[in-house]
Amino acid sequence: MRVLFLPIPGIGHSFPTVPLAWALRAAGHEVLFGTAYAGVAVERAGLPVVDIGLGADQPEVFAELERRYPELNAKMRGDNGAGLTDMLEAVPVFAGITEQITLPVTDLAEAWRPDVIVHGALHGAALIAAAKLGVPSVDLGDGFGRTVDVPEAMYERLSHAFAEHGAPGLPETRIKIDVAPPSMVGGSSEGWPMRYVPFNGGAVVPDWLPPNAPEPQRPRIGVTLGSVAVHLGGLGPVAAVLEAAGDLDAEFVLALGDVDTESLGPIPPNVRIAGWVPLSALLPTCTALVHHGGGGTTLTALHNGVTQIVLPGGGDGNINGEAVDKRGAGLFVRPEAVDPAMLERVVTDEKMRSAAEEVRAEIATMPTPADIVSRLESL
Repeated sequence: MRVLFLPIPGIGHSFPTVPLAWALRAAGHEVLFGTAYAGVAVERAGLPVVDIGLGADQPEVFAELERRYPELNAKMRGDNGAGLTDMLEAVPVFAGITEQITLPVTDLAEAWRPDVIVHGALHGAALIAAAKLGVPSVDLGDGFGRTVDVPEAMYERLSHAFAEHGAPGLPETRIKIDVAPPSMVGGSSEGWPMRYVPFNGGAVVPDWLPPNAPEPQRPRIGVTLGSVAVHLGGLGPVAAVLEAAGDLDAEFVLALGDVDTESLGPIPPNVRIAGWVPLSALLPTCTALVHHGGGGTTLTALHNGVTQIVLPGGGDGNINGEAVDKRGAGLFVRPEAVDPAMLERVVTDEKMRSAAEEVRAEIATMPTPADIVSRLESL
């Protein structure tokens, strides 16, 4: 079986697809990724990837979408705490992206002839490619936003593009794989439930993490803003956390990637600037995580039973943050609300820690990516 993965171009959308691709490869199937920009980093997982070559750099794409949808793009960026409240809100922006990427995506699909296409819910070009080839379309979720109605909404805006590329309509077979723990989305999954298995890239484990170093002797709190929000919105949320950090008997680890932290000013002695470190290596040593609400980050914390403070980070971050807060596994707050008492609470609140552990146990009971392979074969 040949499976073409078409994640939205970007690390945050590409990395969550890797465990399923691994499972397919381990079962003897062929996989290929088609993506662009930072998303091509899936090659770090030893998987083949084609850069679909979009013909414009990412800032140009964002600038054009900003011109066409200024209010919606403010939500996507998270301006003043804004964010999506429903995944359908994002359809206009991603329909605009679809019009720019459909040709290279359909060209790749026609050249490789997959049996199944796995993609992000908002990847309209993947829907067109699957419909054109007459193969199943599999929406692989990466957060808590509900997307069952997205294909119809995408088609409504892009019926002309479907027709132009020889697609008679939406794919006849459409499957949703849902990685959200059911207790956090109303008790039931959209489509096939699947355990979220974190993949954050490989790395040489630094000397301050196990097994090179002992477990921390006091609470460790990770801080990250993901791969996009830190560049769009700056380090303001981190500065708010650091202002409260110095008064707490805990170690803080800033996992911010390759960004200039000079603007943060003096760093408290209990704060470590770690640059880029995989959350899958860091979080097993943490008691809590402060972050931007990205789906992969939120689910990696839940996978490790770590309590969270989720700050509005744009996109679907508000949806993910509200799911964490409602489940009692963490807090969803504005950066200016973070103070020493809140940081103390997220470390010591037994009810919150118990909820995080309950979700961790729930995730462990969900079907693994390997379990999903046979279901994909049945298509």
